[in-house]
Amino acid sequence: MIVGVGVDLCEIARFEAAERRHPALTRRCLTEAEAATSLASRAARFAAKEALAKALTSPGGLAWHDAEVVKDAAGAPSIAMRGTVLARAQELGVTRVHLSLSHDGGHAVAMVVCEA
Repeated sequence: MIVGVGVDLCEIARFEAAERRHPALTRRCLTEAEAATSLASRAARFAAKEALAKALTSPGGLAWHDAEVVKDAAGAPSIAMRGTVLARAQELGVTRVHLSLSHDGGHAVAMVVCEA
C-alpha cells in the first residue's frame, strides 16, 4: 500500500547560488558524504530530502541529516533514515522507500514513494 508520494525539482544554478550566498547551507542540509558529490548530485540530494518530507506529509521537525541518500547493494540511490525521519516513517507504517533521482538540462529532480 502506498503511504505517500513526494516529488521535488531543484534548479541547479539556483542551488549553486544559494550555496554561495549561504556557505553553511551544504553542511546544514547534506551529510558529509552527500556534500562531497558534484553540484548536480548535491542538488538532487537536496531535492530527495524535500521529496521525502512531502511523502511523509511534511510534518515539520524533521532533521536534514536524519535522511541520507546512499547507494544500495546494486548501486541504485536509496534513502537511509534515522532519528526524526525514521520515527515519522514508523509512525506512518512505512516499510519501504523508493527513490528516483535525475539531473539534466540544468535541473535536478527526485521522486519518493513510501510504502507500508
